[in-house]
Amino acid sequence: MPRRALFSLLLCLVSLFHTGCETTGLSPQQAAAVEARHRQIAMEPRGDYFIGRRFYINHTHLWGYVRSPGQTWENSRLVIMNERYQKIPYRLPEVPNEGGYAYGDDHNTEYTLWGRFTGRKVFDPNSNLVLPEFELRRWEVRNESPGWLFKPNERFNGSQLLRSEPGTTP
Repeated sequence: MPRRALFSLLLCLVSLFHTGCETTGLSPQQAAAVEARHRQIAMEPRGDYFIGRRFYINHTHLWGYVRSPGQTWENSRLVIMNERYQKIPYRLPEVPNEGGYAYGDDHNTEYTLWGRFTGRKVFDPNSNLVLPEFELRRWEVRNESPGWLFKPNERFNGSQLLRSEPGTTP
């Protein structure tokens, strides 16, 4: 029994350190929400698929964030989709006709994606970013309203990324 108590104490200390490192500037409730999401993501079944979150900024060609199962969104990569084998989810016109849906209306929708990173980098002149290319093979909607992406206090203004993307400048 003392061995189990020691292990539990050690786990709690590691958890506190981990939470303190990644949730700077958040309220205790927000930090708890981040930690809960990390635990939920850690329990995802591993496999030959990815999780993607659509992130739409007007007039850009970036698609959104893609991560492996079990990895947090902080480890995701902003990508440009290669549609050689499969069109992106909800490939719609740039301008809605007669009040219908338009390209980007699926902003913040979460998808299960099948495909691969090609190893190529693609330049998007409208965002001035060089991003990894993801070759899409198949997709399914996972969650149409998953909430915040990186932190509970983030606010998307429609024209900026929520974080600086390392290694993406030309």
